[in-house]
Amino acid sequence: MEAIAAPDAQIWKRNLWVCVLGSFSTIVAMTLLLPFLPLYVRQLGVTEPAAIARWSGLAYGATFFSAALTAPLWGRLADRYGRKLMLIRASLGMAIAMALIGMATAPWQLVALRLLAGLLGGYASGSTILVAAQTPKAHTGWALGVLSSGIMAGNVVGPLLGGVLPPLIGIRHTFWLTGGVIFLAFLATTFLLKELPRQPAAPRRAQEAPDVGRHGVVKLMWLSGMLLIFANMSIEPIITLYIGQFVQGDHAITVTAGLVMAAAALGSILSAPRLGRLADRIGHGRVLSAGLIACAALLIPQAFITAAWQLVALRFLMGMALGGLLPCITAIIRHSVPEGQVGRMLGYSTSAQYIGQVSGPLFGGFVGGAFGMRPVFLLTAAVMLLCGAVNWRRSRHH
Repeated sequence: MEAIAAPDAQIWKRNLWVCVLGSFSTIVAMTLLLPFLPLYVRQLGVTEPAAIARWSGLAYGATFFSAALTAPLWGRLADRYGRKLMLIRASLGMAIAMALIGMATAPWQLVALRLLAGLLGGYASGSTILVAAQTPKAHTGWALGVLSSGIMAGNVVGPLLGGVLPPLIGIRHTFWLTGGVIFLAFLATTFLLKELPRQPAAPRRAQEAPDVGRHGVVKLMWLSGMLLIFANMSIEPIITLYIGQFVQGDHAITVTAGLVMAAAALGSILSAPRLGRLADRIGHGRVLSAGLIACAALLIPQAFITAAWQLVALRFLMGMALGGLLPCITAIIRHSVPEGQVGRMLGYSTSAQYIGQVSGPLFGGFVGGAFGMRPVFLLTAAVMLLCGAVNWRRSRHH
């Protein structure tokens, strides 16, 4: 796969851009309801504030919960029946689910349809599998970095659109419009994406039993991916209260909290392709371990800021440090397992990252409530430093 013919070179690049656009649109769909979710729950007949909060939390988390459970299954099916087929299924499934969410008439239907969206979805994780499997090894880090930037951009643009569209066209029409955009991604996937021929399959025994050393590397990558998301999400429950120590007025606090969260995402969007290209040149393990240690170093001063702008700057730098690391993790897994196991192993990696997305805020909320807000940053830094040290040791021996 290293010596790639010119037509094939065009195919993998076109596949990459189709995957970037499809992942961007589906991530926007998963996140855009965050700003207006309580309003939609109220529109569905729930009036008590506590009940609105409960239904909103259930509806938002439902998609990510079902996506985490099904990611390994879709990865396994991608290995068996083809990665393009899984992307077609995910984009069509999400388009239908989003349109149906716009037709919900009760809060339980909203939760059920959000569960369905996570169950049928998985376009971004499927794209990661396809891009990792079909990009030449020398370009894997860069290609995955570009894809990661598209996914991160979807996480930023989704809530922004969710704040802008409903007042203009209404909540239900917002869902229908999003479903239409995802349907365009389905058409692009069906007609523009071309799955490259697979390499000849290895003997079955070799497919099913990678050597123990390599399998240990894969498990370390699952853990590292989980901790990356964990570190990024651990301040979510305390960020508004923490900023309130340095900023006066509810509006100013809300705006600053949004800036802090957007700063980390913007840093990741800018750095992911660049760090991916660097990793292709000097080694994915080295960039991963250096990024984890840099992240730990940047978490420490966040505990001792004296003004809110300092937190914005530090989160931006932390986002830059984290940007290329998930692509590095994906590339290491890709090159550590047989061809027939790529989808399944990357599916487990996706599930591990969803665990980080859930456990990070739980950790931050518990530690912040029990010991104060500064220890959240310091304990997260200690976890990241330990993970970075383990990865550094591994990269030195490979």
